[in-house]
Amino acid sequence: MIFFKKQTSLYLIPISLFLFSITTSIGAQKSIFNVADSLKHKTPYELVDLIKSSDTEKSEVYEEILLNLHKNDTSIAKLYYKLGWFFYGEENFKKSIEYANRIYKIADELKDENFLFRSHILKGATYLREGKHQNSFDYYVKALHLAEKEKNLKKEIIANSGIVLVSQKMNRLDKALKISKEMLKSINKTSYKNGKNHVRILTNINEIYLDKGQYDSVMYYAGKGIKLSKSLDYKEGLVDLYIKMGIVFYYKKEYDLAFNYLGKAKSILENHNIDSKLFPTVKINYFMASCYYEQQLYDNAIFYLCQTMDFIEVNDLSKLPVIQSHLLLANCYFKKKDFEQAHYWENVYVKLNSNYQEDKDKTVDKIYERETDKYEQEIENLKNEQGITKYILMISIVISLVFIFIAFRHYKKQRSNKEVFDELIERISRLESEKNKKEKKKNSTKIIIDDNKVNEVLKGLSRLERQEYFLKSECNLRTTAKKVKTNSTYLTKIIHIHKGKNFNDYLTDLRIEYALQRLKNDKKFRAFSVKSIAVEVGYKSDDAFAKRFKAKTGLNPSYYIKNIEKLKQEES
Repeated sequence: MIFFKKQTSLYLIPISLFLFSITTSIGAQKSIFNVADSLKHKTPYELVDLIKSSDTEKSEVYEEILLNLHKNDTSIAKLYYKLGWFFYGEENFKKSIEYANRIYKIADELKDENFLFRSHILKGATYLREGKHQNSFDYYVKALHLAEKEKNLKKEIIANSGIVLVSQKMNRLDKALKISKEMLKSINKTSYKNGKNHVRILTNINEIYLDKGQYDSVMYYAGKGIKLSKSLDYKEGLVDLYIKMGIVFYYKKEYDLAFNYLGKAKSILENHNIDSKLFPTVKINYFMASCYYEQQLYDNAIFYLCQTMDFIEVNDLSKLPVIQSHLLLANCYFKKKDFEQAHYWENVYVKLNSNYQEDKDKTVDKIYERETDKYEQEIENLKNEQGITKYILMISIVISLVFIFIAFRHYKKQRSNKEVFDELIERISRLESEKNKKEKKKNSTKIIIDDNKVNEVLKGLSRLERQEYFLKSECNLRTTAKKVKTNSTYLTKIIHIHKGKNFNDYLTDLRIEYALQRLKNDKKFRAFSVKSIAVEVGYKSDDAFAKRFKAKTGLNPSYYIKNIEKLKQEES
């Protein structure tokens, strides 16, 4: 994705800035202070320049002067539009929305649909950056309706570009791809053809295919975009497309080619004056480090990740690629057995990621979502290998025994279902007798993450287990996280560490163990149909229940019920 002035993903939004020139003059409101004579004679352009170049306190003074010296007309709307995008680039979203509202007020008074369109675009872009995806989507759609009414293809492309970006964030990838391809056809009828905006649409299609993991399509459209960018000497486009090619070859495990494309992007950033180098650089460093990590060259990986740590600022710590770099750095140190550094970077990652999840209503970038899952799981595996926590090791051993049992059943078909059943009954009895001991041991186990919130989450999980919340069909990661007052990512990590499994396995184990024990002890329950049993333990269909039951036990539910009944008759 192309980066413009901190616009980490909204690479098509600046199209609107190309379309509309800024003119002079501004409108009046009541002044709350005396304006210095030297400032009264400043032109609107000069005041705008002062606002953009001054510190916050002075900037607010110049803004007040600007708002009080001139009347509302289209010329002031143009300047408000310029300032709205300026504050957007500065990530001062409150002011960006304020100027969008001022534009809308002027446009509404003048019945000027052109500025209504601009107001909607600015709001759509700002809400998207804030993570307010539905608000963003609504304003982009309003802008699209105005463009369609006007039959202005350029404006339709601008509005649709925003809709595509929101759709990606909302994980509506098929919708985003369909709109992008329609835009690619429409652009041939506009002056955007074979220009930078043409490259941006190709780049956007690449982004979607990358999210979908369709790498051949990424390479096809990236090739077209690179060729066009070279003909335009469009450095920003080349950087973005080279990075995408590097990511593709990283996933294909063709590391030499990945280094080649990432190196080309890095060279352009180092040798040319390109706005907002931060996030392209972070991406390059991250995927170069990932390539080295996969080749077990951990010192090389650490070198590139530390380059990122050296130049990021405090405000950058809330950005997902930066947060992800902390996790990979922790993994590298775990691999090197430097546990002091490893724990330090992991703790930083946990805090940053927790804040990110709590502060943002967001959908995780698909690329980084895959990377997070991989590296979080690997860091837990590394902990297990080093015996960092006895509790995790104990849980891992228990789970491993279950998996070995299932695998043994899978590959040793000659073993009879009767033998499996006998072993299963023995295991259930053992689990029932050891349940209290296990709870005591769990309560005395040291918690790895030094965070009071972890204790509260674990207590919440125990409470939900006692209440048998896992039997409800609506029980899932999101609803469980809400019940224990945390977010999905943090809950996933806690379950990985303290339960030794992912959430789906955790939920499945609770449901199947409940079914096994209740079927063993409740004669009436054994009389239920398999479909009714499935509903009782939280599944919407008997097929889903039977599949998970068989995967966990090696037996079909009907066989287990039949033999439990026979066993009970023999005992009586």
